[in-house]
Amino acid sequence: MMNEIIAKISKGSNMDQIYIPKNREGGMPVGQYVMITPLTPMQGRIERERKYKPYFYNVKKIEPLKLELIAEIFKLLDGINPDNIIITGSFLEPGFRFNDIDILAVKEGKIDAERIQNKIEQLIGIKCHILPLNSKTLISGLSTDPLYGLMLSKCISRNRLIFKIKRRIEPKLLDFQLLKSKTLIDNFDILNGEEKYYLTMNLIAISLFIKNKKLSKEAVNKNIEEIFKLKIADIKNNLLEKEEFVGRYREIYNKTFNLIMEKLK
Repeated sequence: MMNEIIAKISKGSNMDQIYIPKNREGGMPVGQYVMITPLTPMQGRIERERKYKPYFYNVKKIEPLKLELIAEIFKLLDGINPDNIIITGSFLEPGFRFNDIDILAVKEGKIDAERIQNKIEQLIGIKCHILPLNSKTLISGLSTDPLYGLMLSKCISRNRLIFKIKRRIEPKLLDFQLLKSKTLIDNFDILNGEEKYYLTMNLIAISLFIKNKKLSKEAVNKNIEEIFKLKIADIKNNLLEKEEFVGRYREIYNKTFNLIMEKLK
């Protein structure tokens, strides 16, 4: 199989050179010999129209196979003429332990998300979850909902993301989001490790959001480990001492709830 990458020759001090992205489809590892051929003007125009250069946000490295899947998703979603396509979630974490692919399809007007999901799943054989929304909803979500901030703190998009976001505290929305995390206190014994991690992450993300602190998965995980004096893997593997963990969790939950009530007043 032949892989093609379109790049521009740059002038160097001793030798001219071509830069290609570290995150690229189809391999081409360092040390491999490749053949460079010039494009005709027509080929260059066609390739510029056909090829997308994804934009990476806090994604330092990703497997070539995943990049190929992202390229296929972008091509499939071209049919709805989206303003942007954003890939986020556990799919972007190293390795292949993800359950599905989270996709934000940004477009004015309605999107038949279920039909597109089925089409993508049939093509690539992986479950996906499409969240259709318009630009106004996306910006509003980033301003008021900590989960939106977490989603876009690490993502790959088809088009560049340019947002000027100012956080806006909506107490009723945050109270509703916080209520989900109360599930851990009431149902600790029947929840698995991944569920406990998600509810803890949700709690800490809300706390950081209200305090106007940096919001990213790395920042949330760091806070969890510092607050509960354990590793994230301990939560995901369900290796928790119930009385100690729930006691500390309830304390943080009540403090966060009180912060929300102060904002409501």
